[in-house]
Amino acid sequence: MRTIRTMLTGRTILTSLLCAGLVAPAGAQQAPEPRRSVSSYGVPGLIDMPSAQMQPDGEIVTSIYGLSNGSGRTQLSFQILPRVQGVFRYATIPDFLRVGDEFIRTYDRSFDVRFQVLKENGWIPDVTVGLQDFGGTSLFSGEYVVASKTFGPQWTATAGIGWGRFGSAGSFTNPLVALDERFRDRPRYDVNTSGGQFSTSSWFRGDAALFAGVEFRPNDRWTLKAEYSSDGYREEEARGIFDRKSPLNFGVEYNLAPGIRLGGYAVGGSEFGFNIQLALNPKRPPTGGSGLEGAALPVALRPSRDAQPQLWSEAWVGAAQVEEPVVAGLDAVLAEAGLELISYRLTGDRVDIRFRNPRYASEAQAIGRAARAMAATLPPSVETFVLTPENERSLGSASVILRRSDLEAIENRPNGAAEMLAVAGIVDSASLPTDGRRYVEDAYPRLNWNIGPYIGYSLFDPDNPFRVDVGLAASAEWEPVRGLVLGGEVRQKLIGNRDESVRESNSVLPRVRTNGPEFLKTDDPFIPYLTASYFFRPGQNLYARGTVGLLEREFGGVSGEVLWKPVNSRLAIGVEANIVRQREFDGLFGFQDLEAETAFISAYYDHGARFYSQLDVGQYLAGDRGATYTLTREFSNGWQVGAYATRTNVSAEEFGEGSFDKGFFLRIPTDWLLGRPTRQTSGLTIQPVQRDGGARLTIRDRLYPLVRSQSAPDLTERWGRFWR
Repeated sequence: MRTIRTMLTGRTILTSLLCAGLVAPAGAQQAPEPRRSVSSYGVPGLIDMPSAQMQPDGEIVTSIYGLSNGSGRTQLSFQILPRVQGVFRYATIPDFLRVGDEFIRTYDRSFDVRFQVLKENGWIPDVTVGLQDFGGTSLFSGEYVVASKTFGPQWTATAGIGWGRFGSAGSFTNPLVALDERFRDRPRYDVNTSGGQFSTSSWFRGDAALFAGVEFRPNDRWTLKAEYSSDGYREEEARGIFDRKSPLNFGVEYNLAPGIRLGGYAVGGSEFGFNIQLALNPKRPPTGGSGLEGAALPVALRPSRDAQPQLWSEAWVGAAQVEEPVVAGLDAVLAEAGLELISYRLTGDRVDIRFRNPRYASEAQAIGRAARAMAATLPPSVETFVLTPENERSLGSASVILRRSDLEAIENRPNGAAEMLAVAGIVDSASLPTDGRRYVEDAYPRLNWNIGPYIGYSLFDPDNPFRVDVGLAASAEWEPVRGLVLGGEVRQKLIGNRDESVRESNSVLPRVRTNGPEFLKTDDPFIPYLTASYFFRPGQNLYARGTVGLLEREFGGVSGEVLWKPVNSRLAIGVEANIVRQREFDGLFGFQDLEAETAFISAYYDHGARFYSQLDVGQYLAGDRGATYTLTREFSNGWQVGAYATRTNVSAEEFGEGSFDKGFFLRIPTDWLLGRPTRQTSGLTIQPVQRDGGARLTIRDRLYPLVRSQSAPDLTERWGRFWR
């Protein structure tokens, strides 16, 4: 046993911006952007005003901005594409919301999107169109068209026109009225709105105003900023929490270290502000890459058949005194490379192996190392290598067929990876013969266990920006036979504040998620999950999973899934059904009365360039029906950044705050941080509001994420690491 550790509207304008941002001249996107400082709203800009510049592709910036009156904003921005940027914002404003005779602090969540329609080239400036708070409560909503031009390495000038928040000081009649009279008026901010809807009826409407500013960089450490602001802080002034005495703002920023910038500002002639900016980029690992993985074996060359014909004999197959040492040697060399031999099938000129890859994030790299291990240990008569990586649930997807002579000939060529891919065969592992396959002695049963700390978090909820629990967790998984996995975890909280939420559910739907805070109020040990799962392949292109037990923290029951995924196709179709019951709040073995049935048909598509989309259509936990769309961008080193949105037959009023379910997530490969190979990842999901509409089960080991990395499109994308 192995033990392991025609009339212009907001919608037509948005469509035009998408076309401008996505369909751009290729040459204009080739020059890399420098890292930009950000405004108080988290986008490249001056102080309160935006600029037209963009961050480097893939850049992620967290900015924490505060004013001396107690207001603050925390923003997370992501450069989705070279010309498209998105922002999530969580703001806190003191004495803003009236409750009875008192004014209390309010927390607000909002999203922005920006499209760069022109790229600076000669005398042509950068030009960007932005939608701020386009789908939140509209407290910060505003739109703008802005141009920025650099003058040498030290100066950048910015000027633009804004609406909404950016048209609230020094304003004039909207020039778009000349195109359509509907642009004349803009709906007022409503403090009672539930938010979450796309406020297209407000976009580019109402009075407009001009803004401008300049940025001076005397050296690579210091930046000076000055701007004429068109942000009138009307809602804040109306409540007496901001006194705008001047449209001029001034600031100074210091670049403390790569990716860390500090700023101080004089705002509105009455307030002082600060900004802490933390930037990172998936393309720039802090360790410079996975350079600690160790060198791969060279391809061992076979002796000449003419000089030593006896070594090319196939008589070794079936001769125990020869065959057993060959297999043992292969197992040992694979283990030295961090791979685990599971099974093998031998003939005189062809060897078929299945192996696990617990070390390398890229399956192509694991296949390359396994192929060199085979070349180092197998007799010269073996010309064909068949390599099938299996995931942690004993599912194999693609089998790669290589000729040994190609390995020997191509290894040291300048374009060796591409040449090797051109001569490799990729087939469905279920199509291969199984007669004569033998499993290594310690392949099963398998035991994995772990004891260590855990961190549970709640980010940017409606009452508190940050709640966290810290404790100890013990988990184990046992695979007694191939494909059958018994697993569970026990946790004990040591310290935390996630149990301090006092918000009571006002949901009119079955409370499948809004009573979630009740599950956090136990100080005793609890069981996040305890399941028995079986994974298997019913046939070619098919994968299946059945799971029973305590499926997640809040629900237990039965879950089943079937996935159709041809190994060479970018498309996959899945079907999932679940029958569950809500667990007791103490997180042990009891159940409450609430029962639910969910079922989904899912379509997955690999768009190429490491963009992936997923559409789930079906019935959710509260009995509502609808669809969830998820878009994920994955970088070559395994970083993932994605967002999702769900709409069901539950109305915005029935759903409650937020109007519909949405969120975004990050998946960070540990090898990006440590510089040494590992398949471990860390995840972060931000869901601004968790309600009962559009709620799904959190099922472990859904099939598509398990098999995607082993399919031909993904192997091809990452084949450049074959010789690493």
